[in-house]
Amino acid sequence: MVRASTLLIVTLLFAQQPAAQRGGGGAAAQQGGASAAAMLDYEIFKTRVQPILMSPRKGNARCISCHSSGGGDAYLDPLAPGSTTYTEEQTRRNFERVARLVTPGEPLKSVLLTNPLAEEAGGSHWHSGGKHWQSQDNPEWQTLAVWVRTRPTGGVVSSLISTPPAAPGSPAGPAAQAAPGTATAKLDFEVFKTRVQPILMSPRKGNARCISCHSTGNAYLEPLAPGTTTYTDEQTRRNFERVLRLVTPGDPLKSLLLTNPLAEEAGGSHWHGGGKHWQSQDNPEWQTLAAWVRGGRP
Repeated sequence: MVRASTLLIVTLLFAQQPAAQRGGGGAAAQQGGASAAAMLDYEIFKTRVQPILMSPRKGNARCISCHSSGGGDAYLDPLAPGSTTYTEEQTRRNFERVARLVTPGEPLKSVLLTNPLAEEAGGSHWHSGGKHWQSQDNPEWQTLAVWVRTRPTGGVVSSLISTPPAAPGSPAGPAAQAAPGTATAKLDFEVFKTRVQPILMSPRKGNARCISCHSTGNAYLEPLAPGTTTYTDEQTRRNFERVLRLVTPGDPLKSLLLTNPLAEEAGGSHWHGGGKHWQSQDNPEWQTLAAWVRGGRP
């Protein structure tokens, strides 16, 4: 009941903004970041979301500390020396980039909300900056969730206001509990084991292998045992479960596993600290991953 009430309050606060003050990212936001930016409210981002990304974190760094320093994980502009606020132009750029971390209408498919959220509350396995929110009841998390559900016109894409409270001993609630299993049911483990996982272990000319970076820190792969070059079946199962959180079944271009290492001009994301592995969607590796995500057998 507390969770439902809090969501209702946050939703009403957003709805009180004058319609003239609400707007999407305009033409610029609809390119590249595109469909997501067009479905998200820029004014709410500016006044309520962006401040959260700049807020101090007890025991952790602020989002802006790690995610404005350039490289593949940057989605915020660096602040000018001596400045503590963003200009309008910088805020627009931040909006366009952050939109790529969001699936409008679905907070639990939006890495902006799942990566810093504790696993037991429905969050992802990784986030090297620590877990900022231990529960979906956290006011910051709820503010972001309502933004993700709110269209630029003020309409709600979807809402948990009428969702019953989580059952005792289940902090994540029904929505979070359903999320991990959805992808599992639609994706083929054997194809992952024989075709996908080997790609994640392959050498990269000029870049590190996926396994080199993603079996420590931002980990979605198990570290290999000393002296081994292959995974056990048990490890492969765990890798499969984690990699699923980077995939939207049926939609390769909404799957971070495929967009982060893909060149921007080919439809990839802005970031990826390990460089761009694929310059085109025609790359055989990219095609193999895309076929798997679509439910086929490459």
